[in-house]
Amino acid sequence: MSNHVDAVDRRVDIEDTADGQEYAVVLTRDLGAPVEDLWRACTDRERLARWFMPVTGELVQDGTYQVQDNAGGRVLACDPPRSFRVTWEFGGYSELEARFSTAGEERARLQIAHAAPVDDFFATYGPGATGIGWEQALVGLALYLETGDPYPDGDTAWEESGSYRDFAALVGQRWGEAHVAAGGDPGAAEAAAARTVAFYTGRDA
Repeated sequence: MSNHVDAVDRRVDIEDTADGQEYAVVLTRDLGAPVEDLWRACTDRERLARWFMPVTGELVQDGTYQVQDNAGGRVLACDPPRSFRVTWEFGGYSELEARFSTAGEERARLQIAHAAPVDDFFATYGPGATGIGWEQALVGLALYLETGDPYPDGDTAWEESGSYRDFAALVGQRWGEAHVAAGGDPGAAEAAAARTVAFYTGRDA
């Protein structure tokens, strides 16, 4: 899985707001599809269900949506096939923006930025809590575009495997490093990353 880990560029942005601070996890990855096909894979409900989760609603400007057993929200902006921005409401309010661009012949670049308030949850788990989840999705998307099967080696129980636990541990470490690069306290960032990895893998922090 190291090829999937190394394929992602990670960044944490933290900025002051009128109500405190906001952070964003930013993931960028090049994928093996033309930009128009990548857009459809990420916005067509039938295709989303193949690699992500079932999504209902109206995926158009000002429409509302619901991810099965997960977040819901409203489409704030939509500029096919370049970008969309939605509210992401699941245990609190956050916003998600996806940007699509050409990265070469038959390749496209996807950038995901997920922004939320800096709160007690962030202090406990850091950016990896959000980052690992989106990295799992990017693995599924990459494999779906390459092979039609979103599961590593066709293993539908991948998230229960040792390979997955190693993947989550390495990705969690990378998000801890990105947290420090954004100005986070090294000790606190390391501890938060360890707690997040423990949550995703079932291992003790």
